[in-house]
Amino acid sequence: MAEDNCQCGESGFKKLAEYIRQFPDKKTALIKVLYEAQHIFGFLSKDVMLFVADKLDVPAAKISGVVSFYSYFTTTPKGRTQIKCCMGTACFVRGAEKIISRFEEKLNIKRGETGADLEYSLDSLRCVGACGLAPVVLVNDQVFGKLEAADVDTILANNQG
Repeated sequence: MAEDNCQCGESGFKKLAEYIRQFPDKKTALIKVLYEAQHIFGFLSKDVMLFVADKLDVPAAKISGVVSFYSYFTTTPKGRTQIKCCMGTACFVRGAEKIISRFEEKLNIKRGETGADLEYSLDSLRCVGACGLAPVVLVNDQVFGKLEAADVDTILANNQG
């Protein structure tokens, strides 16, 4: 996510180096370090992954493998507002496809894309684990449940600028 507090550039690398220094066993800290790196930079660029590989003394190929395996990690910039629609069985059966289609229409981006202005990203998830609230949408860290396609307009209006 392209957060307002993004520590891009040199200050981000300094912050990440300080974070890495706290781990006595660097090789077992890989997931935590990648998580922190993504939090700092908003995504894991090639330069960030190479920096992590160097600081943890692990092969760059291992970093790349971990990043590509876990769906949480992203190698492309994400929007300031990240919208994730649950497409698990309960959400799908209760109309999640209509909700994500409405987001696509309103934001003029498709599932898996980020707007050119880096304001919004739209993704789907396999399961949020809140089936009783189906269908569910996450907007950054906020959970919206029992939604209908008409609720998309309200969600977007409340999450502008």
